[in-house]
Amino acid sequence: MAPVALVTGSSRGIGRAIACCLADAGYDIVVNYERNRAAAKQTADEVRRRNRRPRICGASVAVPEDSRRLVEFTLDAFGRLDLLVNNAGIAPRTRADILETTPESFNEVLDTNLKGPYFLTQLAAGHMIQLTRSEIVPKARIVNVTSISAFASSTSRGEYCVSKAGLSMMTTLFAVRLAEHGITVNEIQPGIIKTDMTEPVREIYDRRIAEGLTPIRRWGLPEDVGKAVAAVALGYFDFTTGAAIPVDGGFHIRRL
Repeated sequence: MAPVALVTGSSRGIGRAIACCLADAGYDIVVNYERNRAAAKQTADEVRRRNRRPRICGASVAVPEDSRRLVEFTLDAFGRLDLLVNNAGIAPRTRADILETTPESFNEVLDTNLKGPYFLTQLAAGHMIQLTRSEIVPKARIVNVTSISAFASSTSRGEYCVSKAGLSMMTTLFAVRLAEHGITVNEIQPGIIKTDMTEPVREIYDRRIAEGLTPIRRWGLPEDVGKAVAAVALGYFDFTTGAAIPVDGGFHIRRL
């Protein structure tokens, strides 16, 4: 049987690209969405075109009951879970100076970007341990999609930065805890990626990239992130855990 990947927030953007790249790598896919089922169906169609089996599940990772249902849906649909990709994430509804951030905005972003993945990973890991022990799954893996915002401060969206920094530490914690079970946990750190989320700041970053913000002077594409996740899924990083893999055009390099 083909390995199975659950990709949260995979109805569009980076999540869709990850789902497609994993399908190319031979994975069947659980396509997760929160609101836009039509977009999720488009992702499922792309997976199907790659001769892999998609299943669609609407669920919000910010809601504990939804996370439990999402894992149960995956196991009911395929009988296994080889790879969890924590990709779902949101930006603040309004960019605001950290001196003006509201508790409501902070909680909303953290619930989706950090608390949700934390407890979804907890649930999935418990099943992965049993699936590997029973040899249904030969190798289980977890990938968290973080951001350069895990280490690069942006005071107009502090809650987003905090959420991604927390997700980075979460990667380390679960990597240490699950290593004894042969489960690797790594993070992909996207840089400036051309998606709906970055559309409002497109002109600003067009200029900054042209001026050398990143050594590789182009926007990142969702497929760049998808290929990195696929490399982990294919086992090319099986002696690596707790690592942050940058997909950022060299943004992370310190330069004089």
